[in-house]
Amino acid sequence: MILEYVLVLSAFLFSIGIFGLVTSRNLVRALMCLELLLNAVNLNFVTFSDFFDSRQLKGNIFSIFVIAIAAAEAAIGPAIVSSIYRNRKSTRINQSNLLNK
Repeated sequence: MILEYVLVLSAFLFSIGIFGLVTSRNLVRALMCLELLLNAVNLNFVTFSDFFDSRQLKGNIFSIFVIAIAAAEAAIGPAIVSSIYRNRKSTRINQSNLLNK
């Protein structure tokens, strides 16, 4: 596996995630873009761990922690979005001002 190709793929995924996170108005789309960001970071962790220090698995272990955080976000995020939708009848980010209530 060539390092440059993986880094370009990771940068592409990260840029799509940032663009989607900045421009999205929907909470569900923002959560999906956040998952893209985390996957791009995981790809970098595993690639650099394999390329620079293949005997120690520091990048792979850290990647497992990030996957666990992403799984928790995937479980809690939709519950929060559905709760906001139940109260506000909208999942738009600019309309969900929760501090006014």
